[in-house]
Amino acid sequence: MISGVTGEHGVYVARYGWNRRSGSLIVGAAVFVLLALTVPMSLALRVVTLVFFGGGALVFIASIATRRVALRVDASGVTLGGSPGRYGASTVLIPWADIKEIVLWRQPMPYGRSMRYVGVTRRKGTRPLAGRRGQRTAKAAARALTPGISGGTLLASRAVNLWHLDSHRMAAAVAHFAPGVRIIDQDTGQVTGPPPDPSAKAARHRPR
Repeated sequence: MISGVTGEHGVYVARYGWNRRSGSLIVGAAVFVLLALTVPMSLALRVVTLVFFGGGALVFIASIATRRVALRVDASGVTLGGSPGRYGASTVLIPWADIKEIVLWRQPMPYGRSMRYVGVTRRKGTRPLAGRRGQRTAKAAARALTPGISGGTLLASRAVNLWHLDSHRMAAAVAHFAPGVRIIDQDTGQVTGPPPDPSAKAARHRPR
């Protein structure tokens, strides 16, 4: 099991681990490594294939074996686990005071497939998660690839890859620690949590 509650009351943790997608990725990488070792090709192509696919498979296996945290919801906020190659540097904790809502969506991929994402929409005025260049890149990527998702949310998101998201248990943990935070599932249109504050909307449209 790679996700679920912990011994700590109300906490939800999902960890990198074995599932159908991670198994497929590793098997696919192993096939390319085998081809590089057995099929005649140039030395340069052989080296690139072994480094890219062999190295990638080793990184995936290491992440799965160590069972590092991919997502954690607790009293401190939402922890987004880092990418396998740069786990420590790319892991980030977003405190509840900075969180406006949590968004789930699917990103289309080639051959009719899709990748599920979980992202955090942060409140205005919070410290950016990236520099100006990173923010511009995220905004451009959001406009091109994820309609309806802001660049800021894209920066504070993680692909559900090499781990499993139990959205019901995550929602229960959010309701326990931060009942004022909504969860919006763009796939189903379901919204969990309190409705938007009508007074805030009225204040934005109040004539000056």
